[in-house]
Amino acid sequence: MSQPDVRVAPEIAASAWFNTPAPLTLAGLRGRPVFLHAFQLLCPGCVSQTLPQVKRIERAFAGTDLQVIGIHTVFEHHAAMTPVTLQAFLHEYRLASPVAVDLAEEGSEIPVTMRRLGLRGTPSSILIGRDGTVLSHVFGIEDDIAVGARIAMALAASPSPAGTAACADGRCEAPAGEAGA
Repeated sequence: MSQPDVRVAPEIAASAWFNTPAPLTLAGLRGRPVFLHAFQLLCPGCVSQTLPQVKRIERAFAGTDLQVIGIHTVFEHHAAMTPVTLQAFLHEYRLASPVAVDLAEEGSEIPVTMRRLGLRGTPSSILIGRDGTVLSHVFGIEDDIAVGARIAMALAASPSPAGTAACADGRCEAPAGEAGA
């Protein structure tokens, strides 16, 4: 029998982090749902719609274990969007959640995390479940209710320690004798 096709989110590759005392890793956040939002500070849709939505998400889910992470992924206007500019932008727009600066590679216009996640542009969002798998992958601006419902479902999912659940076709079952435990 073949294993189910489950896509574990690839790790974030960052050249710098803001709003966090130490770099974050998706592996270190296993057990918690993670909402990644990819943006550029010169992206009109990001500034006018997505970043205000992220602030609403942070307020609505403040009492939960949801981790919100911004990824500043620059694939155009590289000279204008430096970490110093980003730091001022985060301060002015009062963005408090951790933000990674996507790692640029010599000879490539597309940063590492953007390639790893298969992002088509900004704004984009990715919701990662407690087990590290990608639950949703959206390019563009999404309705608040749709995003909120998906996040609520990810939060409602019980953590499943390794070896205690068998998952196939998107459904998980507790091993025999552990139902209802």
